Amino acid sequence: MSDDIFTYRDIQKKILLDKLKKYCAYQERCHSDVEEKLKKLKADEEMANEIISELITENYLNEERFAIAYTRGKHRINKWGRNKIKKELKQRNISTYLINKSLEEIIETEYLSTLRHLLEEKNKTIKAKNIFERKKKLFSYAYRKGYENELISDIVEEIL
Repeated sequence: MSDDIFTYRDIQKKILLDKLKKYCAYQERCHSDVEEKLKKLKADEEMANEIISELITENYLNEERFAIAYTRGKHRINKWGRNKIKKELKQRNISTYLINKSLEEIIETEYLSTLRHLLEEKNKTIKAKNIFERKKKLFSYAYRKGYENELISDIVEEIL
């Protein structure tokens, strides 16, 4: 007979830890995602902190890796600009340092090319009475996607 005595809490923690490892292995997660998941799974604060600590130690949870993957994905797949990405990362409580570091991963030429392509494609579908209305609609579209005013203005002027 073994001297190991497991409490209900130990078993609960092991089950939750296994679930969270799978959750983090499936795709990159940030601390706030994991905290939210643990709340839904009814983990108390102390156990949640222990699980998060273990996930970090075992490299299942890494804020820098999350920020970089999030930034790349949102730019390449969703065609988001820096402003929207920055706003979304702030809402996930990612540090300013990591936000800035992740935004540095965006290649400037790719970024400008993406914005140009978005505006050119949108320009084909816009119905406008005059050039000013067309510019306004293009500008609003790119602004909502999170691109910077100056870049939008420059490219709108180039394509029209």
